[in-house]
Amino acid sequence: MISVEGLLHDLENAVRGASLARRAEMLRRVTDLFMLGTGTFSAPQIELFDEVMSGLVKEVEIAARAKFGSRLSSAVDAPINVIRLLAFDDAVEVAAPVLSRSERLSEDLLVENARTKQQAHLLAISRRKELSETITDVLLDRGDREVVSSTAANQGSRFSADGFSVLVDKSSSDAKLALCIWSRPDIPRQALIRLFQDVSEEVRARLVILRPREARQIREAVGLASDHIQGLARAGAADHRTAKAHVEHLHQAGELDETKILSFAQAKNFDGVAVGISLLCDLPIGVVERALVEKRFEQVLLLAKAVGFGWETTKALLLVRAGDEKIPQVSLDQCFATFTRLQVKTARMALQFYRLRESSSHS
Repeated sequence: MISVEGLLHDLENAVRGASLARRAEMLRRVTDLFMLGTGTFSAPQIELFDEVMSGLVKEVEIAARAKFGSRLSSAVDAPINVIRLLAFDDAVEVAAPVLSRSERLSEDLLVENARTKQQAHLLAISRRKELSETITDVLLDRGDREVVSSTAANQGSRFSADGFSVLVDKSSSDAKLALCIWSRPDIPRQALIRLFQDVSEEVRARLVILRPREARQIREAVGLASDHIQGLARAGAADHRTAKAHVEHLHQAGELDETKILSFAQAKNFDGVAVGISLLCDLPIGVVERALVEKRFEQVLLLAKAVGFGWETTKALLLVRAGDEKIPQVSLDQCFATFTRLQVKTARMALQFYRLRESSSHS
């Protein structure tokens, strides 16, 4: 029987001057030999395989390299230098199997790859059986939407506190990602609460279906705390008491309408706006205040549409919500488009949902 060393040396000598097709055939033969005895070779024998394979793989076409990498990715003792060559190959069809499966890639090599290669390489890394916090930090920092989603969906991923914070930030505009993070059993409670607060009402309803117990606990904890704190702040504010008395008088006299709300908004009279919308929408003032100070616009648009306000008044409410912060014109344009598409019937249904929710949470 021909020895491993003898066959490899013969192949190494034969490769000089051989055609690409001949080199690909040699690489296949070497791979067959290695896979046949994987797990039984000595360190010197693996080094010899490494030397010959590394020389051959550089000289064959992408298809041959890809097939080679796919086979070698499952070997627990795959030669480390050739594994690195494959993992850092610019052709993702060559690199992906190794990046996704090979146990021979160290954390340092995976981090280096994630920091330097293209998104398809990062996506392959995100699919590994296990991912450390160090690796996921890089994937979340450099990865595009697909990479981030894949990393979050991988149950073998481990995230640092900063990693979870990044995931929650990204999920505020990505419903699929929000649902994925919400479903993870390892998400810290602090991140869970912030996620629940930051997503849209539509997404929040889907979160409730997935984990009703956690959603109920968060609603109770956050809602009661917010109402209590806001109530104390309002009770101690003379401006609020004055505005409340004035707006309630207008409401009782039948004079509280869109024109009055617009005048409050243009004057940046936050208390007047909050009390007025609370009365017109028949909602607790805490709910309205939170809608006016949150970073998202959806709830303000819904409330305005539900009570029949026009765009001029709604825009003024958004500017009150922003305070000293400037709202980019592109964001205002998006809000206008959403407000225009929004049906009054839909908005009133949402308003009724808010009322029922508040009623049940305080019963």
